[in-house]
Amino acid sequence: MLRLGVNIDHVATVRNARGTPWPDPLRAALLAQEAGADGITAHLREDRRHISDADIARLSDRLHVPLNLEMAATAEMQAIALRHRPHAVCIVPEKREERTTEGGLDVAGDEQRLAEFIAPLREAGSRVSLFIGHDPRQIEAAARIGAAVVELHTGAYCDLDTEGNHAARDAELAGLAEGARLAASLGLEVHAGHGLTFDTVGPIVALPEVRELNIGHFLISEALFVGLGPAIREMRARMDAARAGMAP
Repeated sequence: MLRLGVNIDHVATVRNARGTPWPDPLRAALLAQEAGADGITAHLREDRRHISDADIARLSDRLHVPLNLEMAATAEMQAIALRHRPHAVCIVPEKREERTTEGGLDVAGDEQRLAEFIAPLREAGSRVSLFIGHDPRQIEAAARIGAAVVELHTGAYCDLDTEGNHAARDAELAGLAEGARLAASLGLEVHAGHGLTFDTVGPIVALPEVRELNIGHFLISEALFVGLGPAIREMRARMDAARAGMAP
């Protein structure tokens, strides 16, 4: 079954805007778990703009579904991951000035360092995922350095859909499809995420190689109007319908 990971970063964003304990990302994660999320994703950024170290510790202790820790490839983050040993570690590019993760990791341009960086994480039992674009060079490099998973960046596809640039959107979707096929042929498990909504999730789900989606900002946004549980259940229903080849 296609898995849904729910990213809770932006619950922490709202909390941090006021410097209060509310809303609690752990509570959101537990609600997501109850609503059928197959995993929880949390990005511990170097500047701690949303998720905190304490959040990771609490999530590690309380969740019954897998935790996917997103992080930059730094010594500090590696030490945190080795301390908590989450089910999965997703390595992402990170710039202080960006609003959200822009583009994929340059694995091909940093192959030796990343190979050495992920080795201890693999030995500790975490599944290592690399957040990349669909460039074949990056996918092939991810396979060479021993990653278990690649998460394909769907942000450009979603942005083009929002802009109404359907020709470019379809070209980007074709690139994602080719990337998913290549990754699977190399023995990599294929995940996808970034910017996905009710309107854009279907064509990504229809890619047969995709095994997991990680979705956050849209679900937290939708939860303001309908609640987190209903938002997750609706996304799950649309994912299942698209995978079955039916309209939601």
